[in-house]
Amino acid sequence: MSAPQIEIQLIAAIVAIACAIPGVFLVMRKMALISDAISHSILPGIVVGFFLTEDLNSPWLILLAAVTGVITVILVEAIQKTGLVKEDTAIGLVFPALFSIGVILIAKNANDIHLDVDAVLLGELAFAPFDRLVVAGTDIGPKSLWVMGVILSITIGLLIAFFKELKVSTFDEGLSAALGFSPVVLHYGLMSISSVTVVGAFDAVGAVLVVALMIAPAATAYLLTSDLKKMLVLSVFFGVSSAIAGYWMAHLLDASISGSMTTVLGVVFLIVYLLAPSKGLIAVMYRQRQQRLEVSLITFLLHLNNHAEESERHINHLNEHINWQRVRSQSVLDLAHKNNMITITDHIVTLTPKGKEFTDLALEYIVTNKDDKIEHMKDDFFLFRG
Repeated sequence: MSAPQIEIQLIAAIVAIACAIPGVFLVMRKMALISDAISHSILPGIVVGFFLTEDLNSPWLILLAAVTGVITVILVEAIQKTGLVKEDTAIGLVFPALFSIGVILIAKNANDIHLDVDAVLLGELAFAPFDRLVVAGTDIGPKSLWVMGVILSITIGLLIAFFKELKVSTFDEGLSAALGFSPVVLHYGLMSISSVTVVGAFDAVGAVLVVALMIAPAATAYLLTSDLKKMLVLSVFFGVSSAIAGYWMAHLLDASISGSMTTVLGVVFLIVYLLAPSKGLIAVMYRQRQQRLEVSLITFLLHLNNHAEESERHINHLNEHINWQRVRSQSVLDLAHKNNMITITDHIVTLTPKGKEFTDLALEYIVTNKDDKIEHMKDDFFLFRG
């Protein structure tokens, strides 16, 4: 690999880690869409910062853009708290307005400056190694690498220092306030870090990839675990691995690096969304099927318990009496027989002592409607878990 290739992948990895950390908290707080709002609405902050400093490399651009990001959050929450519109509607009102202001400022006052909307939205990692940071005449590497490295260091430092407070305020704002952790301060601190991260990554990867790196890894990790620390580790892993894989896919296809990375992030999320052990679509569909079968089993056993006459308990007529299709009747019959809850003699179905005990407990559950009544039944009677 050439030096630029190594630098591109290193920049992508640093950006992925820096975006993944605040992304986890945004996903857990159900504020994923706010990252998209921030990534667009900070454009006027960048433009105003340039007008004041006349230097695209000035740190004031990052600071003013971060302030604009916080203003975006404040405006969204102010509109939401009126009760007239929901959060997604408020975001849809605020960020197009601020982004449009930035576009107008660029169109009217920065036509001759290398500050255009396409560059901000799309970014181009291939050019990042050519924007060097020179100190005292010495080239110390790509500017994006140093900027994102500093932002990542600050983010990790704040995460270590305030992890407990962030965790409590994320899951229970009331408890956070009771323990003396101001949810408001923590909230706007998180929004500030998110804004700074987005701005810092703009020059290298653009808004589209920033949003993808901030939300997709966190959402993917959330499908695999509910433990916050594990979620942070998995989010970083998915972000970095997808960024590296996306680079090489772009290299092989001669395509956009940012676009390829975003595509890989989407594919990884789709795979986990389908195959995650507990929250994946296939697992959920299987669990729902099993739960429907369990309910049908209880219905079937109650029917047997309530009818002594053989005509009601004949295999060939069960689907008629319970109003089921034949396939469903056979599935329930097989499950009951497999668990030794029924016996079949001359096509007549009869409850076993085990089936009778299970039916009595099921009746108790129906009367009390307490979950603890049904859960131990599944263990005691060897039914498959729902």
